Amino acid sequence: MSDEKKAPEKYPSEEFKSKVSNLPTAPGIYQYFDENEKLIYIGKAKNLRSRVRSYFHLGRMGDAKTNAMLDKIRNVEVILVDSEVEALILEDTLIKKHKPRYNVLLRDDKTYPYIKVTNELYPRLIPTRRVDKDGSKYFGPFTEVRNIKQLMKIIRTLFYIRSCDLNINELSIEKKKHRICLDFHIHKCQGPCEGLVSVEEYRNNVRNATKILQGKTNELEKILVSEMQKFAEEMKFEQAAVMRNKLAILKDYTNNQKIVSADLMDRDIFGLTRIDDLACTLVLKVRDGKLIGKRHYIIKNAIEKTDEQIMQRTIEKWYMESDFIPRELYLPCDVDDIEYMTDWLTELRGKSLDILLPKIGDRRKYVEMANTNAHFMLKEYIMAQEKREQVVPRPVLSLQRDLRLKNVPRRIECFDNSHLQGTDLVSSMVVFVDGKPKKSEYRKYKNLTVLRNDDFEAMREVIRRRYTRAINEESELPDLIIVDGGKGQLSSAYGVLHELDLTEKIQIIGLAKRLEEVFLPGKSESMILPRTSSSLRLIQQLRDEAHRFAITYHRSLRKKRTLHTELQDIKGIGKSTAEKLLKHFGSVTAIKIAGIRDLERIVNSKIALKVMEHFQQEAAKGEE
Repeated sequence: MSDEKKAPEKYPSEEFKSKVSNLPTAPGIYQYFDENEKLIYIGKAKNLRSRVRSYFHLGRMGDAKTNAMLDKIRNVEVILVDSEVEALILEDTLIKKHKPRYNVLLRDDKTYPYIKVTNELYPRLIPTRRVDKDGSKYFGPFTEVRNIKQLMKIIRTLFYIRSCDLNINELSIEKKKHRICLDFHIHKCQGPCEGLVSVEEYRNNVRNATKILQGKTNELEKILVSEMQKFAEEMKFEQAAVMRNKLAILKDYTNNQKIVSADLMDRDIFGLTRIDDLACTLVLKVRDGKLIGKRHYIIKNAIEKTDEQIMQRTIEKWYMESDFIPRELYLPCDVDDIEYMTDWLTELRGKSLDILLPKIGDRRKYVEMANTNAHFMLKEYIMAQEKREQVVPRPVLSLQRDLRLKNVPRRIECFDNSHLQGTDLVSSMVVFVDGKPKKSEYRKYKNLTVLRNDDFEAMREVIRRRYTRAINEESELPDLIIVDGGKGQLSSAYGVLHELDLTEKIQIIGLAKRLEEVFLPGKSESMILPRTSSSLRLIQQLRDEAHRFAITYHRSLRKKRTLHTELQDIKGIGKSTAEKLLKHFGSVTAIKIAGIRDLERIVNSKIALKVMEHFQQEAAKGEE
């Protein structure tokens, strides 16, 4: 379709319109920023230009949240990738990292475990809650830890997978670095550490073990039956008995699984439910007709998102983390872009699949079962949240009591300043919620207006910047502010809160280091809390954490400044040359003591001479 036939468009500015017109038509991700250059939305697209332009068509029907986002967009940046699959992976990674305000965020209310099959000569099976890109294979997630323990026990009994963490390789076997352990003697391992089992046989055992992890027990049963019959025909009755015993263990395991359908099909059944502004999506994993597990996601602020948007995001997230894509998917509702979803899953699976929206019959009953489970999980989540909100930790209640605060200080923000002889002035803010650090909300500030060693002015600046932004963005305010310092710092911070009309909404105190005195606004005398009180320990923990965070930031700035003054101030030395020298020598000190020939190996003789002369002159000044 030509541009002339497109719907009229409305952009934030002509500059923005020009930028969109020049976007590539390749796949990738786009990022929207507001007037403060804050990232507010991340999306993926098969055609970046078309996708971004579609947001600004006049008459475009959007939900309230999207319309609010459009009013805030001031800039767009894109990242190109080679395919839609790469775009999806990158989008998911960036959403997890930046948590943009207008993205649908699917969260688990707990971390699920996986079983990791290591990338080794003789692979191991290890329970883990962390998925790394290390060449290993991951199976799961599993909703119950006891299921993993049961699986690991069965797998090691059936297939003799080693449980040790030895680094077994051909060289270690050849040099006999390892010795067989008790597991070998009780028939739990075949002794790969001494090369008593071939790599091919061991890996075949691992392949069979993964069939259990994938729920492919019927296929495994057929393999065991075939091997048992083969051994019997060859008159190898002991080996046949071993296969028989393994088959009995496997059947006992599969008999305890819930049978969902008699057709022995692999399918994932999705459910969706809503309560107020929360939603929960759930997937039931059915393999060989048996229910082998489930996974649910909690979506907050879901009231302005359609069921189709939530379901599409759920499917994307699930199959990016899942180890297997089944032949059939049953959905409770449609998805935002069914054509894209079908193409993506087909490409990911390597063959076709069916995405169904059952309306009647047994298939619909399966979807209703998933919906019911989702509703139960969401109610359980809400009850847990309510219970958590009702339970206030004792140190927090003690702090309210000891300081005679009007409100329970569930969210506390603490500020500290740091500098070195008046240079590199920085401030830090740490956040504790219910007495625990919330590191995702820590903030660091480089002082912009204070150019000298003035703690009072530095405190005014950081308090003003923090709470002016909080007011503008309508973000959550703390119940209590703690400033590191005495009356002066407290007075400076309180004055800014008064200017912003926040003194009635936020309580504030100051903590002086020398005697651990607590100062309250308008009180001339300090308050001394008992040394052993939990409230004082909580305040000290906040103060120490703010100090640590400020010092860490200050050191990083000082390190950068030191690099600049020591190398880049030498005439003829730029950033790239300085980095080249540092990369080779490791430190400025090593460069200082390097000889002219050592320097000439990295830079030309002219620059090497300048560096050497500079540090010789500096040394001479020091001796004077």
